[in-house]
Amino acid sequence: MSIKKRVLALAAAAGLALTAGLAYAGTAGAATPSCGSGCIDIFSRDFGTFHNPNFVLDVYRGGANVGQKIILFKQSNSDAAEDFSAEFDGLTSGFYAAGLVSSATALHWGCTSGSIVGSNGQQIACSPGATDDPAGEIEYAPRGADSGLCVGLAGNAFNMEKVTLQPCGVSSKTVWIVDTVDQARITSAGVPLINGSQSNFSHPYVLNYPRNGFPTDTPRPQLFVGMLTGSTQPGGIFPVIGTINSNQLWSAVTGVLH
Repeated sequence: MSIKKRVLALAAAAGLALTAGLAYAGTAGAATPSCGSGCIDIFSRDFGTFHNPNFVLDVYRGGANVGQKIILFKQSNSDAAEDFSAEFDGLTSGFYAAGLVSSATALHWGCTSGSIVGSNGQQIACSPGATDDPAGEIEYAPRGADSGLCVGLAGNAFNMEKVTLQPCGVSSKTVWIVDTVDQARITSAGVPLINGSQSNFSHPYVLNYPRNGFPTDTPRPQLFVGMLTGSTQPGGIFPVIGTINSNQLWSAVTGVLH
């Protein structure tokens, strides 16, 4: 069975959509009618709300090419560059089982039973405070047609690396982990999206929008990954949600945009 099919099988078993982990609402509507209710619109809490996402995830100039940059663009129900599906949904533990994230990543975000089995067959203890977070790939699907290209990175995550389209189902570089440390606060504030290829476990690399950028700027500001901001509670290891920079918080709606 291919890795891609294994991920789908694990996702079905998990029965958990990526949007369930994102701060999510279905009240506004995904981009084109052809993409429909199966698509997802991810927006920054810096620029939009569930009622009006305003600027949403977009493939620059709509090019279905490896390396095409990812930006935010004005919401539209006729712009196929805003069509994305999040169909490879599941848990971080499932992506580890499929070989798409490392054991180190799983120890922090895909580990709740006390331990996992490492690549050498040995039991490895979960990190203190570890969770098994939702994770998934976000595939570019212009007018509902899967492109085989997902939002990701060209190489393993590092600070300020640009976000582009990359082949789906191949590596951790296109896997995004929904950081659900405090679901109650995340619901109202947005949620960080951790790239699956990161190796900085105290300050993981998460999806960012440029702090001084605006979606109508020219050239269009490109999304990138940067270290998660925020302070921790005394004795804690996870950032307090209210202290995370707003350009690192993301939410989503589904359906046709208005």
